[in-house]
Amino acid sequence: MRTSALLFALLLSASVAFAQHNGPTGQRQADKAEDQFEKGVPPPIHQQSSVDFAKLKGDADELMVLSQSIHSGIGDVEKGMLPKDLTEKLKQLEKLSKRLRNELAP
Repeated sequence: MRTSALLFALLLSASVAFAQHNGPTGQRQADKAEDQFEKGVPPPIHQQSSVDFAKLKGDADELMVLSQSIHSGIGDVEKGMLPKDLTEKLKQLEKLSKRLRNELAP
């Protein structure tokens, strides 16, 4: 009885070790297919977009001025006064930041 249990444990551990070493056949075939596919795919071509850096700098400067004026406008809101151009400045700030983001990270 003891030898049969020992033999069973030995066979079980050997089969587990064999299965882990080789892995599933389907997985090996999938890995090979993926490697072949990756070899056949050409590297992406990075096109250099024509970015007008002077315009971007101007937009960034305008964004800075707008943010400073909004900051002082928020100070007025704390005092209970809402500057009437604050919402327009916030909209302009949003448009500028979106345009800058799209230009820098298309």
